[in-house]
Amino acid sequence: MWRTVRQAARATGYLAVVAAMTFALYLFITVLLLTATGTLAVVGAWLLPETVLLIRRIAGAKRTMVAAWTGRRIPEAYQPITGTLGERLRTAVRDPGTLVDLRWLVASYVYGALLVLALPLWPLGLVVDGVGCGLLRRRAVVLPLITRLADTEARWSTALLMPSPRARLAARVEELKETRADAITAHGAELRRIERDLHDGAQARLVALSMRIGLAKRAYDRDPDAARKLLDDAQDQAEQALTELRHVVRGIHPPILTDRGLAGAVRALAASSGLAVTVDDGGLDEGVRPPAAVEAAAYFVVAEALTNAAKHSGSPTAEVRLARTRRGLTVRVRDDGRGGADETAGADGTMGAGGGSGLLGMRRRVAALDGTCDVTSPVGGPTVIEVELPCVW
Repeated sequence: MWRTVRQAARATGYLAVVAAMTFALYLFITVLLLTATGTLAVVGAWLLPETVLLIRRIAGAKRTMVAAWTGRRIPEAYQPITGTLGERLRTAVRDPGTLVDLRWLVASYVYGALLVLALPLWPLGLVVDGVGCGLLRRRAVVLPLITRLADTEARWSTALLMPSPRARLAARVEELKETRADAITAHGAELRRIERDLHDGAQARLVALSMRIGLAKRAYDRDPDAARKLLDDAQDQAEQALTELRHVVRGIHPPILTDRGLAGAVRALAASSGLAVTVDDGGLDEGVRPPAAVEAAAYFVVAEALTNAAKHSGSPTAEVRLARTRRGLTVRVRDDGRGGADETAGADGTMGAGGGSGLLGMRRRVAALDGTCDVTSPVGGPTVIEVELPCVW
């Protein structure tokens, strides 16, 4: 009985907030009339896009309220209202999201006062359900109706505020444009990094190697000992150049991924990270391997996360978990360090002092595969990076 009463009280509180919003929306009619009058008179046309933006904020607050009650988020799909006055007017009028919000606004004037039906149920429910549950040991029948009213209101609001297929498609296209631009940016940065590594590393060592071999050839007849020393130096230069080239190759696509798979490659990263890393590979050694692009993205996420943890977290331990899901592959990296990672510290993805590096690049790499990347790093730790990469098994 007490559980039923608490749930009914929570539902009543939700309906009371809905009723208060509905009352505010009745006052908002004045703004709508002023906007309509100003738009028809042309001189007040600038009010229309501003009113549409205000309606978006109100609808957003309603979405948040319904999500708090149902536990399910209602997506938004709006076109940005920017540019000249003419462009703002066209967007405000043609955006499918405007029609969705206006439809909800009109309907909420009708069903937003369900609190009026809920309040009379309280005295009746306390008597009927109190006797039924307390004396007859039966289930409550009246007070649960208040919860059903709240569920009905939330269900109607969800249906009315859900973006149209056209709006969701437009929002998806915009999202793909952004991720494509980020992927191109990340790809360009990667090419510049490879060029820089080749120019400053392997190329410089190969030039030095060529010079030493030339000097050794000139000195071979008149000073064999000097020539031998130059050849020894040239051999060292060749080995260093090979090391640089291997480093560049690993940066493009680590050979260990091809040889040992993602689970083996992650264990190798953990062993060489300088931290005590616990690895849960989720059984990826068995069954079908993820696509090569997904494996590479997951590998670089783990590599970047462990590098940041070793450099900046101050924690001697870390944890890596890989998991196969129905929708793809999930990667979770955690350390118990000082936290405070800030991916916005640099436009190139580098972090500020003590913050690690490459989080923005990591997010771009994941977004290019239509994945998600969540970084949680409160000051004082822990830092948790969770990545989901979609793929078909």
